[in-house]
Amino acid sequence: MAKGTPDYHDADLVLRVYEMRREAVMRASRDAFNGKFWPASYDDVKAVATAGHELNAAYRQLGTYWEMVYGLVRHGIVHTDYFLETNGEGMFLWAKLEPYISQLRTDYNPNLLVNTEWVAKETDRGRALAALFKARVEKVLASKK
Repeated sequence: MAKGTPDYHDADLVLRVYEMRREAVMRASRDAFNGKFWPASYDDVKAVATAGHELNAAYRQLGTYWEMVYGLVRHGIVHTDYFLETNGEGMFLWAKLEPYISQLRTDYNPNLLVNTEWVAKETDRGRALAALFKARVEKVLASKK
């Protein structure tokens, strides 16, 4: 059940999520994955999902992090709009993986990014952020051709 108005608890959770994003390993993972991973095919995604790939640890860390925090939204623990005002970066991950999500779920995990997908498809702000990041990803991929 969605919360009607953000409260102190929501603010506390948003600040904690922000603090986690600033942690050194998380920051390095965000920088590496967000800046270096531009999948043009399922083979690119499959490679990064394989142990031993230079971006595999970043992929796993970001995927589980955003899935965890977007679970707070999906399950009504935190006010949706308030939370997404400052936590849209996971939609960047979604924009990169969404074209391949069905195959990833078949090959690796049927529950992969289900909370992230819910935010991207079932919330107004999530849909807007997903569209924004999808356009950015498509632009970068087009420039690499």
